[in-house]
Amino acid sequence: MMPAPPSGRMARTWRTLLPEHSGAEHFDVVIVGAGLSGIGAAYHLKTRLPGKTYAILEGRHAIGGTWDLFRYPGIRSDSDMYTLGYAFKPWPSAKAIADGPSIRSYVRETAAENGIDKHIRFGHHVVAADWSGKDARWTVTTEKTAADGKPTGERASFTCSFIMMCSGYYRYEQGYTPDFPGRETFKGKLIHPQHWPEDLDHAGKDVVVIGSGATAVTIVPEMAKTARHVTMLQRSPSYVVARPSEDAIANWLKSFLPAKMAYNLIRWKNVSLGQYFYARARKKPEAMRAVIAKAAQKQLGPDYPVSTHFNPKYNPWDQRMCLIPDADLFNEIKAGHAEVVTDTIDRFTPGGIKLNSGKELKADIIVTATGLDLLFLGGTKVSVDGKEVEFGKTTTYKGMMYSGVPNLVSIFGYTNASWTLKCDLTCEYTCRIIAKMDSTGAKGVTPTLKDGNIEHAPWLDFSSGYVQRTIDRFPKQGTRMPWKLNQNYRADVKLLRYGAVEDPELVFS
Repeated sequence: MMPAPPSGRMARTWRTLLPEHSGAEHFDVVIVGAGLSGIGAAYHLKTRLPGKTYAILEGRHAIGGTWDLFRYPGIRSDSDMYTLGYAFKPWPSAKAIADGPSIRSYVRETAAENGIDKHIRFGHHVVAADWSGKDARWTVTTEKTAADGKPTGERASFTCSFIMMCSGYYRYEQGYTPDFPGRETFKGKLIHPQHWPEDLDHAGKDVVVIGSGATAVTIVPEMAKTARHVTMLQRSPSYVVARPSEDAIANWLKSFLPAKMAYNLIRWKNVSLGQYFYARARKKPEAMRAVIAKAAQKQLGPDYPVSTHFNPKYNPWDQRMCLIPDADLFNEIKAGHAEVVTDTIDRFTPGGIKLNSGKELKADIIVTATGLDLLFLGGTKVSVDGKEVEFGKTTTYKGMMYSGVPNLVSIFGYTNASWTLKCDLTCEYTCRIIAKMDSTGAKGVTPTLKDGNIEHAPWLDFSSGYVQRTIDRFPKQGTRMPWKLNQNYRADVKLLRYGAVEDPELVFS
């Protein structure tokens, strides 16, 4: 007769050595991605469920995710760091709008301080995850990558009881660039911000940046400091809002309060202000449009054509707002170092870009800040009992799980607030789910729609091109809770931090 299995640490070793799992390391939880979300997920798991084993699988060879990949000039946050920073680790700098290297250091420091870096398997790009209901576990397949990011041809397998997908929402390998007519005739350098060359020298050069989103408004003022001239070429305007890079109230509170107390107060202050302005923009879009235009006019001067270059056709928050710290973009425009041209492209020429208006823009360097390619779960092929999951046909549960997919959570932040606000809450709730499974002996937990006639809506209600190009491949949301996405931090605090885990549509088995 076979002896009873041991408990605790020995139980985990016993499970790992079972014949059906030979050749694959087993963990209680596998976290995919070592960026801002993945390191945060590991912290919550480590502190809330300290007995759990975990590994972080990272396709690249560095901690930081987006903040390590993106190296274009001026790379920075477009949210304040008191809300983009982790709830458990106060942001230390005086600057609320932080540059990319500072954020990367913050994420790496968090990993090192908590021993999380020791759990990262670098060079493991997750390509597949297969759930076995019989074994109640996932088999995760990775493709190994070399230090330069290229596949080595080797594969590895891991098994786990639960997966936390922290791989972001866009394709790391490449950004989106339209097929511009005549691009092959251009004699200068053509660059996408997602893969910025380290040796690019733009000093004294004419630069055209195509785009009007967050990346473009970041690059233009930074390059304008040393370039001969920088033109931001946009097909249509975006809302651009200036904000001080330092939060005066935050720095005042930090001067006399304990760091953690000050951080929590500032965090809630900024959350409240953000939600107030978002709600006002949705309720009275024309009034908010006028406020934003008036502020831009004040910064740019009475004669600047704000209505042409900074007055979008869509309402505020139909797309994400562009934040410029200390009005840097406006300042470079006023100084004559940069300009905005609102026009459409006829074709590229050997010396620049010819516009449909007939005007030609001279360029030594063209930067295509034309957006990202969205990629759900990092492109991981997911199957449940041998059947591939078509996520475009699933419904998201509380913005973190998916109908019919057991023991899998993905981290996806807000579109109208900082990403990490939702990340922290999702991780807290995931730990509560796993604790519930442990207390009841459940091996699986699956969001299950009880009402097959539920109405659906797109995952993101955004008109941005990068969203509309691929939104059909993303899960849908429902029009009722718990299948409806909240774009509201306060509502999610109530739902995820304090709301009950028990739910007839979350089936434990």
